[in-house]
Amino acid sequence: MGFGDFLKKFKKTQPSKDEKPTTWIKCPACGAISFYKEIQKEHNTCPKCGYHFRMNAEDRIKLLADENTFVEYDKNLEPTDPLNFVDKKSYKKRIEEGYKKTKRKSSVISGECEINGIPTQLVVFDFNFMGGSLGSVEGEKIARAVKRAITKEQGLVIVSTSGGARMQESTFSLMQMAKTSAALASLAEKKLPYISVLTDPTFGGVSASFAFLGDFIIAEPGAMIGFAGPRVIKQTIGEDLPEGFQRAEFLLEHGLIDMVVKRDELKKTISNLLKYSLKKVS
Repeated sequence: MGFGDFLKKFKKTQPSKDEKPTTWIKCPACGAISFYKEIQKEHNTCPKCGYHFRMNAEDRIKLLADENTFVEYDKNLEPTDPLNFVDKKSYKKRIEEGYKKTKRKSSVISGECEINGIPTQLVVFDFNFMGGSLGSVEGEKIARAVKRAITKEQGLVIVSTSGGARMQESTFSLMQMAKTSAALASLAEKKLPYISVLTDPTFGGVSASFAFLGDFIIAEPGAMIGFAGPRVIKQTIGEDLPEGFQRAEFLLEHGLIDMVVKRDELKKTISNLLKYSLKKVS
C-alpha cells in the first residue's frame, strides 16, 4: 500500500452507515485524528476538543439508563401508508429501508428505565430511521409514554434528533404535533417533570412542538437546532443571519433553552432534575 492510499483512511470524519468503524476518525472541529475506540470510550466525543459526534438510539439508552433497567414498550407499532404516497420512492419502500438500517419499525424507541435509580419514562429518537422524522407511530409512542408517566407518577425524558414531521404522511404527521403537545399538557397538570434533550440535529415539526415544551430544555454542545434551514430563513426574511445562530450555545445565550450539557454530564444532570422535581410533587 502506497503512502497516498494510507492517507485516504483519514478523510472520513465519521463511519458510513453500512460499515462498522475499525480504524481512525478525523474530528471535523479540531482536525485531530483519533482511534475509533478512543472516541467510543468518550461517549462519541472527540478526546482532544470535546466535539460531540452524532449518537445512535441504542448508545443513547446505554448512556442514560442504568444497566439492565431499560424495558421497551410498543415495539411492534409500525406505520401504515394511508395516502399511498410516492415521490422518488414509495413510502413503503422508505419504511423497508429504514427497517434494514435500524432493525426497527419507527424512528422512536420508547420505554421505561431507571436513571441513577430514579424510575423514568424514556423516549429516544434515531436519525438513522428516515431522518428521525415524526409520523403517526412516533406521536402515538410519545402519547403512550406520557400516559405511563402519569399512571406511575414518573418523570418523562425525550431525546430528540429529527428533521421534522414526516412528509409522506402529510396531515396525519402534522397532527402529531398537536397530539403530543396535548398529552404533555396533561403531564403538566399532574405536576410531573418533562425533560427535553435536544441533540444534533433537531428541526421542523419536532422543534415546533414537544421538543420546546419541556420543563427543562437541555441541549448538547454544538447541536444544530431550529425550524427551517439557514438558506430558507434568509430567503424568507431577506436578511443576513448571525454566524452560528442555530447552534445550542447561541440559543442558550438568547434564552431559548435552559442549559447546554456535555454528554458525560448528561445522566447526572437529568437525574438531579428529576429528583428535585419529583420531590416537590410528593
